[in-house]
Amino acid sequence: MLLIVSVVLALMAALANAAASVLQRRAAATEKATSTGRGFSWLTHLLHRPVWMWGSFMLVISGICQAGALGTGPLAVVQPVMATELLFTLVVGSIFFHRRPDTRAWWAFLTMVVGLGAFLILIDPSVGTTRVPVGRWLAVGAVLLAIVIGLLVIATRLPSAPRATVLGAATAIGFSGTAALMKDAIARLSDGLVALLTAWQTYGVAILGLASFLLLQVTLRAGTLVASQPALTLGDSLVSLVLGAVLFDENLRLGLFVVPELVALALVGAGSVHLARTPEVSGKEQEEVW
Repeated sequence: MLLIVSVVLALMAALANAAASVLQRRAAATEKATSTGRGFSWLTHLLHRPVWMWGSFMLVISGICQAGALGTGPLAVVQPVMATELLFTLVVGSIFFHRRPDTRAWWAFLTMVVGLGAFLILIDPSVGTTRVPVGRWLAVGAVLLAIVIGLLVIATRLPSAPRATVLGAATAIGFSGTAALMKDAIARLSDGLVALLTAWQTYGVAILGLASFLLLQVTLRAGTLVASQPALTLGDSLVSLVLGAVLFDENLRLGLFVVPELVALALVGAGSVHLARTPEVSGKEQEEVW
């Protein structure tokens, strides 16, 4: 029963994320086209856009639902389910922009649903522990930080499309780490509200979550959504599976199932690429709406 609750909350979080994406990607695209400032002046302009602020509010709603999902289910389930954000973005974007998706978009939708469903069934993650020792956090955190720094350095030397892909991978690691910290922090709630508010994991969620959010804005400006979205979608799911196993001792079914699991992931990746090309998801060809 708790697993069902976790999946439902994760789907609600993905829906809220999709609404935020439709709003913020449009605001970011408009700002990119009109901004003449340097550095992070574009972010100041975005803060004054109501559309961008509404998108931020939806991210808060998503965070609340995600926290509930992580509190009732394994990380290795919640984060892959969050990949349905792209599917919801297609639906929300279609409604918001009054545009009916074409047949290829629906095939991409179906491909991603089948791939994600098959992957979750095949990997069959189990519920592990809810609290992570500090020593384990230090070791894993150091590795993740080194990888992210390496990706950021590499991104500065790449042209637009591959830079967006690399930045998307770095952003995915940030969001996965944030989710893992959130799951560990929520476990402290059983000791009382004071324990939650004084836990270092709670402040880690705020710091890493904000840093990942800002990195996402940079990623969206670096190149097309087609270049960054597959890395965001698959990266978040894969890193979360690893973190679930390493940090929370969640068991994954591998062995002979690895090959079909990789095939299922390939379907998710292919679906995400094609969905990212649709105007409903990318926000292209919708300028007249605003």
